[in-house]
Amino acid sequence: MWPDDRIRDLFKIDNPIIQAPMAGASGLDMALATSAAGGLGSLACATLNPDHLRSLLSAARDATDRPLNVNFFAHDQPVEDTERDAAWIGRMSGYYAELGLDVPESLSTGPIRPFDAARCAIVEEFAPSVVSFHFGLPDLVLVSRIKAVGCKIISSATTVTEARWLAANGCDAIIAQGLEAGGHRGMFLTNSLGSQMGTLSLVPQIADAVDVPIIAAGGIGDARGIVAAFALGASAVQIGTAYLYTDEATISPVYKRSLEDAANSETRVCNVISGRPTRVLVNRMVHDLGPISQSAPNFPNGFVATGPIRDAAEAIGKQDFSAHYCGQSAALGRRATAFSLTRELAAEALRYFHPQCAASP
Repeated sequence: MWPDDRIRDLFKIDNPIIQAPMAGASGLDMALATSAAGGLGSLACATLNPDHLRSLLSAARDATDRPLNVNFFAHDQPVEDTERDAAWIGRMSGYYAELGLDVPESLSTGPIRPFDAARCAIVEEFAPSVVSFHFGLPDLVLVSRIKAVGCKIISSATTVTEARWLAANGCDAIIAQGLEAGGHRGMFLTNSLGSQMGTLSLVPQIADAVDVPIIAAGGIGDARGIVAAFALGASAVQIGTAYLYTDEATISPVYKRSLEDAANSETRVCNVISGRPTRVLVNRMVHDLGPISQSAPNFPNGFVATGPIRDAAEAIGKQDFSAHYCGQSAALGRRATAFSLTRELAAEALRYFHPQCAASP
């Protein structure tokens, strides 16, 4: 009953709805509920060391035999730049003093690591249905190893050039990430924000440029967005912000309050949170330092600078330094379980595709 079954057939799912992997905001419960509803649940694994990754995939295997997506980052490790980091710490020092915190002496990369051979070995062991990447793809030797155990590979493209590169280097499907999307831009062949297009422009251009199926992402918050994505040439949608409203979302009380007022708030693409462009609800730090600063540290070192002040501010109910990732359609969010949201979105979209069925007794 869907107008394009390529992703449903490729991933062996009932509904072409993918819950976006969102580190810190989504966990195993959300992924399991989404997959149980016929969509594709996703596990954000970029922050996990090998031991934690193995534990999570073991728990997932014990809990379901339905398809799941396991997501990693494919960024380059940052080049050490002590002068740049020290200058950024100096700019942040006033915030630390305000909150009564010691200023860090240096910045590290923290827990975020690019996909590597150790993580690849664990993926081979568990062979999840889908493995997705952000910021391009890892070493193509690792890509070949993943495909050899039967996993499907997908990654995000923010331009047509990136989409062509992904299709030529082993992706079974491509996520077309429009500028409306919350979270980090998946940019990997460009650093120019001027190259970034909205979903309405990006999806049909990528669909015309490559032969693999397209997953539309960015600004899709209800059934109308799903129908529009299919009309533009997508075979599925990836939705993130709408799942932040579900019972399974693992976000802080301050984050939840921010979402409740999202209709009256502004989102902005900024790099002062992590060092890479990412769309968040605007906070005090974005106003003060950004949104885009040429002095921001290399990704992911920015997280180490903002982490302590974020935690201290949220402890007193403030979002001044919080990375509240949020897409431009946040106002369309609804309270639900991840299971019911997935089912409702699918049913509502199908009624648009087949209005005669909705009118039948």
